Amino acid sequence: MAMSVTSAGSRRAVLAARAIRSRMVEKRESAVSDAMRAAIGGAMRRRHPSHAKELPRRWLMTDPRLGEALWDALATLPAGSGVILRHYERSLAERRVLFARIMRIAQRRRLTLVVAGQDYLGRAPGHGRHRGALTAPVHSRREAIAAIRNGAKLLFVSPVHATRSHPGAQMLGSVRFGLLIRGLDTAVIALGGMDERRWRALRPLGVHGWAGIDAWVD
Repeated sequence: MAMSVTSAGSRRAVLAARAIRSRMVEKRESAVSDAMRAAIGGAMRRRHPSHAKELPRRWLMTDPRLGEALWDALATLPAGSGVILRHYERSLAERRVLFARIMRIAQRRRLTLVVAGQDYLGRAPGHGRHRGALTAPVHSRREAIAAIRNGAKLLFVSPVHATRSHPGAQMLGSVRFGLLIRGLDTAVIALGGMDERRWRALRPLGVHGWAGIDAWVD
């Protein structure tokens, strides 16, 4: 009889533990769901600037590790997309040569070419945190507000997902990404492990478009 009582007690303890774990999981899922709804709700209330629809939705970020595949990526980009020329480690002379070659392709394919940094490489808008840049990199709410005050028309928010460019970097994920851009009166480009499918999943948050490196050559 004692064994029976002990077994019954053990079963009750197991069932109670399972019930507690179940309630904890439900609370966590509810919290994530509430945060996602809050992020989406805030994003849906965002006012999209009238100029946003004129800006590209798909972007290629150039990177030295692409090598000659850069030219394949430029050919893969849909007409009317955007390109941000980075290649920071190149000398100014080398960047000018690269800029001229990409510009010829951009003009032929109606691509918007933007230059990262403050080097003058021709009549192209800039990408950076300096005043007057057309586009700006953003990793936090504070940086987003600063970029808007500096006149940026597109915010490149990253990293949304894990990315090869910055292995080990903490990603935002959908919820934190949505909360970061909530209520911003400026168009947002999602960057970091992005592709067309992942962009479609983020569109309910009011995301204007996406940018990538490997996605255009994989």
